[in-house]
Amino acid sequence: MKELKKSRLDSFLINPPKALWTLAIPVMAGMGIQTLYSIVDMIFIGRLGGDSIAAVAFNMPLFFLVLGLTMGLGSGVTASVARYIGAKDKKNADNSAEHAILIGLAISVVLTTFGFLYGQEMLILLGATESIVDLSWSYLKIICFGLPFMVFSAFFRSILAGEGDMKFPMMVAGLGTVLNIIFDPIFIFTLNLGVAGAAVATVISQLIVFAVFVYMLFFKDHAYITFNLKDFTFSKSLLGEIIKIGLPASMSMVIMATGQAVFNKILIYYNAESVAAYQVAGRLDMLVFLPIMAIAHGLTTLIGMFFGAKETDKLKEIVKYGITRSVLITIITSTLVYIFAPILIRTFTPEPIIQSIAIQYLRIMAFAYPFVAVGMTSGRIMQGLGKGLPMLVITVIRVLLVSSLLSLYFAIELNKPVEYVWYAMVIATFISASISLTWVRSVFIKIVNPLEN
Repeated sequence: MKELKKSRLDSFLINPPKALWTLAIPVMAGMGIQTLYSIVDMIFIGRLGGDSIAAVAFNMPLFFLVLGLTMGLGSGVTASVARYIGAKDKKNADNSAEHAILIGLAISVVLTTFGFLYGQEMLILLGATESIVDLSWSYLKIICFGLPFMVFSAFFRSILAGEGDMKFPMMVAGLGTVLNIIFDPIFIFTLNLGVAGAAVATVISQLIVFAVFVYMLFFKDHAYITFNLKDFTFSKSLLGEIIKIGLPASMSMVIMATGQAVFNKILIYYNAESVAAYQVAGRLDMLVFLPIMAIAHGLTTLIGMFFGAKETDKLKEIVKYGITRSVLITIITSTLVYIFAPILIRTFTPEPIIQSIAIQYLRIMAFAYPFVAVGMTSGRIMQGLGKGLPMLVITVIRVLLVSSLLSLYFAIELNKPVEYVWYAMVIATFISASISLTWVRSVFIKIVNPLEN
């Protein structure tokens, strides 16, 4: 049996800020490559025209559903594995990882079956018009073949994140992204598959990523976590722990997917160009969110470990450091996006109407990004402490109760122009950030104080 890797945990305890960047920088690099792919992919698709961009846009809520279930429950796995490693309980850390594989299998079967049976109907329900739905479905039906590879790879990354290994999974994800960038022009243009070609490129690259993870984790014994599936023992309590932390996060992303579907329907009320502009500008959102998400991922692992090890002072230190650095970095990136928005948008599409709407979106949303940093890091902090529900409640308030309803009111009732949809998003983000920061303080005091006694 492997010995506990004390060196990683001990080094994290010695210097928490350094530990956060040790975890965050590989995540940032991997996500940066993924964001690059997202941008390049949109550039390729953008050359096919506005309808192709909109066709992919109507798939985005469904992808958010998949990401929501996998990343949300994956964050529960990360927090669970991290706390058991912090408590030096390798048996339950291994068992958490094995339960993650079981969850991944269940999600893969359900989502793939649902996609093939009801995918086209869902696209119509989400607002895809008659001229766009066939393009949207040509993309989705191919992606369904790759869903299991995406789901399992996401859970493998979550398991490794729980033990503090961010570098390897992000290198593998980066490999998949590079392959995707290479395959995109081949299948989209050379083989003349159009939008469907982008989906084929994604499926092939995700298959390769999945194969690398399986080989390294099950055959090369790369991880500290040990997979003994033959000796697997089902545990309701352990499964319940993962779900308790991860399901609210999953539901949060499902709600975000619902919100995106609502926004697509509101925007198509204006025109297809507004939907396309929202999709294009959303890719650039990721450039701003990149460092925030990386820090948030690192916080989940560190807080889980420090909480499991009952290191109260380290918990306080890393929470304050993580939030302040996220906000500072976001202010800088928001400023850059505001200044260079026209240059960035022109890279994606040559169509003047789409450019104008997308630039307007970015320059309005630049004022909301620092509040996104507060909300995102606060949610991950609470997950690390074993509290998943606050993230769900705050997301419901932001997406459904404020942003969506306010957007509908501006667009339908007041007949305001499309920029009022962006104003609604800014208002909702400010309100949710205020609530999340207050809530994390309350949760932190209640959970951390008993550790000091």
